Amino acid sequence: MLNANVTIETKDNFKKIYWHSIDWKEIIQKVNNLRRRIYRAFANGNTKLVGNLQRLMLKSRANRLLAIRRVTQINKGRKSPGIDKIVVKTDKERSLLMEKLADNNLSSVKPIKRVYIPKSNGESRPLGLPTIVDRCRQAVVKSALEPYWEAKFEGCSYGFRPGRSAHDAIQRISGIIRHGTNRNWILDADIKGAFDNIDHNFLLKIIGNFPARNWIQAWLKSGVMQDYQIIKTTAGTPQGGLISPLLLNITLHGMSDILNIIYNKYDHLYSKSEYALVRYADDFVVCAKSESSCIRAKSIINDWLSIRGLELSKEKTRILHINEGFDFLGFNIRQYKTNSTRRGVALLVKPSKDSIKSFKKRMSIEWKKSFSWNIDRIIDNLNSKIFGWCSYFNKVVSKKIFSNLDCWMWIRQARFACRKHPKKSWEWLKKKYWGRIKGRNDNWVFMNKDLYLWKLQWTTIKRHILVKGKSSPDNSKLREYWHKRQADSPKYLFKSRQILWRRQKGKCLVCFDLIDNGESVHVHHITPIRCGGTDHINNLCLLHENCHRQVHSNRGQLIAAVCKLLEPYAE
Repeated sequence: MLNANVTIETKDNFKKIYWHSIDWKEIIQKVNNLRRRIYRAFANGNTKLVGNLQRLMLKSRANRLLAIRRVTQINKGRKSPGIDKIVVKTDKERSLLMEKLADNNLSSVKPIKRVYIPKSNGESRPLGLPTIVDRCRQAVVKSALEPYWEAKFEGCSYGFRPGRSAHDAIQRISGIIRHGTNRNWILDADIKGAFDNIDHNFLLKIIGNFPARNWIQAWLKSGVMQDYQIIKTTAGTPQGGLISPLLLNITLHGMSDILNIIYNKYDHLYSKSEYALVRYADDFVVCAKSESSCIRAKSIINDWLSIRGLELSKEKTRILHINEGFDFLGFNIRQYKTNSTRRGVALLVKPSKDSIKSFKKRMSIEWKKSFSWNIDRIIDNLNSKIFGWCSYFNKVVSKKIFSNLDCWMWIRQARFACRKHPKKSWEWLKKKYWGRIKGRNDNWVFMNKDLYLWKLQWTTIKRHILVKGKSSPDNSKLREYWHKRQADSPKYLFKSRQILWRRQKGKCLVCFDLIDNGESVHVHHITPIRCGGTDHINNLCLLHENCHRQVHSNRGQLIAAVCKLLEPYAE
């Protein structure tokens, strides 16, 4: 249990912070309401009000608290320090961050730490890690800047945006090609070193009079610490900074306009438009009616990018017909000849060969390193990887590939068992490691008592529903749409968790933030087992890991409030 007896009197508000008794539901609601007000003010053309609300967001105590929580408790890079080697792990350290965020001295910005992570092709990708304090401040600034740009962004942009995903981008491409518009020629493009080459002057000019513009400029010019030397940065935004994806989207905003892509009042593509565009961060696809149109689009986009300090990658950019197929975001999109449709062709979206190869490589590594582990630990470890892969690819034509991978996985299971017990007979191995579980007509389930390894072919294929046009969660007029969309899109494979997800409408019952906000999720017993509770689904609910800890910390008022909140779900 975490220590909750931590207080700190901050410079800016002189309020004591008991980190474990913070009402996160109220904090998140305050920040979200302010985001919606910024969005609405821009939509109404009230630029003066936009600036005032952004200043209010930058000074907001709730925004700072939420930024600290996201950076130090939710973000995947929370354990990776910057050049100051500081990692925030305790409530006391989180409380102290509030005091540091009150310091508005630009000289406090530190250079980023350069690290390299391996890519699937054997190369390395450079990442820039700001200090924890700078990350928190970036999260604060992002909450003020993002809703303004969400009101401006194009509907065909899907990368690093709230409420949007890679599946939306894939579904959009499928819709463009399937609708018989004859846009069968594809410009499959990638921007070379997009994060590293953005022109600072151009970016700052676009941002304009944003109240925290000086902070963004300081982060862009902060420099890079590499081999104990500080290197000045004259271009680019660090791929690892919390605000960097947003800055990239701002830089690339307007690509539809230079291609003269027209949408009607319902945000549907105008049929006479020569091009259709789908962009996911620095990867994008242009669909056209002829090869010459794609060549022309490539030239137009290259000229447009050069103003921003960017250019298309010659190695990764190509022009092709949809019959050849292409890979995008881990999927392969290709049109096949068939007798089952009126047009004689069918567009199929499948996991790409590289994605399958990467999965096999990862599973091979996991099997090898787990040789000395007990069977329960092996199954838990492999299941987490399998669930993640299946959840990403269960929205396309994957059933046959899932089945083939199950055969491949069975061979790894057999190799593991034979190496673990080289002197035992096959009958003995079969009895020890494989069996049958309730509800599955399969005698070859790798298992240990009640714990079993998930088979990919058990995964239900469910088509993804494309997000509507330019819709944004920051648009207060679409709150009902986003609530329903979240409730109808469970991210889990087990039916029990899907039921809990839908019952809770995709939200944590403590903080009321989205369950899939990036944080680990626990199953909570409303009535504890030791107090007579059961594992019945009516006694369970989904909570974020930190919210779960908060519930179990012995704070009287908090426990009373949480129990009251969970009463409708109790037996």
